[in-house]
Amino acid sequence: MNKKRYALFASTVVAVSLMSGCQSLTGYQQIEKAESPDALVGKVYPVAGEVNIVCAGTYHCEITQIGQTLLIAPNSHKPVNASVVAKLNQEELATKQLSSQTPMTPLLNQKSVKIVPLIGSNMKGLTNYYARVKPAKREVHISFYPENNLDYVERFAMIHDFMQPGTYQLRAYRQKSLQETGSLLDTASPEPLCVDLLQGNKVVRRFCKQSDTKHQGEFVETKIATKAVTK
Repeated sequence: MNKKRYALFASTVVAVSLMSGCQSLTGYQQIEKAESPDALVGKVYPVAGEVNIVCAGTYHCEITQIGQTLLIAPNSHKPVNASVVAKLNQEELATKQLSSQTPMTPLLNQKSVKIVPLIGSNMKGLTNYYARVKPAKREVHISFYPENNLDYVERFAMIHDFMQPGTYQLRAYRQKSLQETGSLLDTASPEPLCVDLLQGNKVVRRFCKQSDTKHQGEFVETKIATKAVTK
């Protein structure tokens, strides 16, 4: 019998499309450019043998912590220190000839965790970063901001075995109800909040907020429905 796993989370989503190679994030980044850092990457540049973790959805999201490593300070919303930010080779970026190379130095060891500036945020002055780690089981903490208000934050935490190198995305959204009719209270309530973990373009795990009394306010890992193949 499958065991239920729990997580904490709340958010809405703007979908992100991940493509192979240098992965351009279109749609979600069509927003006001952040004031800092001065140069944003705008792409996920895979490094051989590494895992990239991206968050998406809401006005803003931050990968605040991986394992015991703090990444984004909760008060300033900036990197806790310069050492956690991956250095970019601006000369290689300028050449735009990165099909066989990357503008980033590979991580030193299994304990190394780095973040890379990715895109601007819907919140002026903030930046969305993606994280780089070596393949391993990791505990990931993310803060999501459903509104243009830094005082309203929803936090999500999960443990996952990131054993296969590549890009993973934690994407937030509201689950659409299958029922078109309901009571006034049901229709007035927001749709359940969910978060999908995507490996490449495939959803591998899903967490949705529960409204029952036993798990009220918690996010429970749910089964991912598959469409039946008809002849």
